[in-house]
Amino acid sequence: MGIRVAMAGLGCAKNMVDAERMLFDLHTAEYEIVADVGNAEVVIVNTCGFIKDAKEEAIETILEYSELKKEGRLKGIVVTGCLAQRYANEIREQMPEVNCVISPGYNKRIGEAVDIAAQGGTLELFNKPEELLLEGDRVITSPDGMAYLKIADGCDNCCTYCTIPSIRGPYRSRPMENILAEAKDLLAAGYSEIVLIAQDTTRYGEDLYGKLMLPELLKQLCALDGLVWLRSLYFYPDRITDELLEVMAAEDKIVKYIDLPLQHASAKVLKAMNRRGTAAEYLELLEKIRTKIPGVVLRTTFIVGFPTEDKAAFEELAEFVRQARFDRMGCFIYSREEGTPAAEFVGGASEKTAGKRRDLLMLEQGRIMEQINQKRLNQTVKVLVEGFDKYAECWYGRSAAEAPEVDGKIFFTAKSKPVAGQMVDILLDEVIDYDMMGHRI
Repeated sequence: MGIRVAMAGLGCAKNMVDAERMLFDLHTAEYEIVADVGNAEVVIVNTCGFIKDAKEEAIETILEYSELKKEGRLKGIVVTGCLAQRYANEIREQMPEVNCVISPGYNKRIGEAVDIAAQGGTLELFNKPEELLLEGDRVITSPDGMAYLKIADGCDNCCTYCTIPSIRGPYRSRPMENILAEAKDLLAAGYSEIVLIAQDTTRYGEDLYGKLMLPELLKQLCALDGLVWLRSLYFYPDRITDELLEVMAAEDKIVKYIDLPLQHASAKVLKAMNRRGTAAEYLELLEKIRTKIPGVVLRTTFIVGFPTEDKAAFEELAEFVRQARFDRMGCFIYSREEGTPAAEFVGGASEKTAGKRRDLLMLEQGRIMEQINQKRLNQTVKVLVEGFDKYAECWYGRSAAEAPEVDGKIFFTAKSKPVAGQMVDILLDEVIDYDMMGHRI
C-alpha cells in the first residue's frame, strides 16, 4: 500500500461530497486511507470558512495536527476546502507546519499534494472556485442507508452577509443525466435515502436549461427503482413554484419536508440582507405550502444581531416565529465577514445582546416543538436506523420528518436487533426535548 492518509472533513454536506471524491481518487491510486489521524502519515484538512465559528474550528483543527507534526507523529499536512480558497496566503504565512494549501478547484491533484507533504515539501495551488469539478466517483462517508447527491454548486443570490459567492463561485448546475446516473449507482449500492444538496436546490437547471428544472429532476429520480426517500435541501422562497409543490405532493418517494432558510422576517433587515420578502409574504407562502402538501414538515434558520436589526426588528422576528410555527428551526448570531457588503454596515447589537435574542427565539421554538412532538405521540413512523447509543442503551435514527445532522433523533428500544441502514417501524412513546423515544413494533 501507499502513503497512509487521513481525511478531516469539516463543514457542510456539500463539503463532505468534495472530500468523498478526493478519498475515491486516493483509494484508486492505492493510497492507504485510515480513519484515525494517529495512524496516518499525512492528514488532509478539508475546511469550512463560511463564518467565524467555522473558521475557528478549522484553525483549531490545523493547529492540533501541527502539534502532531512537531512531535513527529505526522509527516505532512494538506489544507483544502473553503478556508483554503479564502485565506490561502494567510494559512501558509501563519501556519508554517502546513505543507500544502490547495483550493477546491485543484482537488483532482490531491495525490500530488499528499506525495509532496509526505516528503516534507510545500505546494500552493490556487484557482477560481468555479473550476471545482462537479463530477466524479466517491467513497460514501455518510451514515448507513443515506447518501448526499450534489446537484449544483456556487450561488448567485449575493446576500450581503454571505461569503459563499466568493468562495464557491457562481451557481453551476450539473447535467440532469449525470445526476440520474449517479443516483442509480447509489441505489444499486443499497442507499435507500438520497438527499439532494446545493446552496439553492430550487434554482437547479436555470443556468443550463434556461428554466427551473428541480420539479422535473425530482420526477425522474422518483422513477428509479430502489429509492425509498428523496429529500431536497435547501429551498429559496422566491423559487418555490406551484409546479414544485405539486410534484412534492404527488410523489410518494419525496419526503414531505422543506428546509427554507428565511434568515429574518423584518422587511428592513431583509432589504439590508439583499433578500426579498416580508413577514406577511412569508406567512402567505407557508400557508400555501401547508395547503398543497398536507402534513409537511417545515424547517428554517434565522440570523440575529445583523447590523440593521434594532429592538423593533427583532420583536417583529419573534412575533413571526410565534405565528409561523415551524416544525424545526435554527438560529445563529450574525458573523461579520470581511469582504462582504454587510461588513461595512454600521450599528448592530452586541454579541451579548445577539446571544440573548438567539436564546429567546430558541426558547419560543422549544415551546412550539414540544407541542408539535406531543401530537406525534402514539404514532407509528418509519425510521432509518443510524446506530446504537451505548450510554442510553438503545438504538437511534431518523424518520422522514428529520433531516440528517441538523434535526433531532428518534431513540428506540427493540427486542430484535436492527442494523444501521435498515428501515424499521417505531411507535413513538415519549418526547425528550427535541428528540423522541419509542419502541420497535
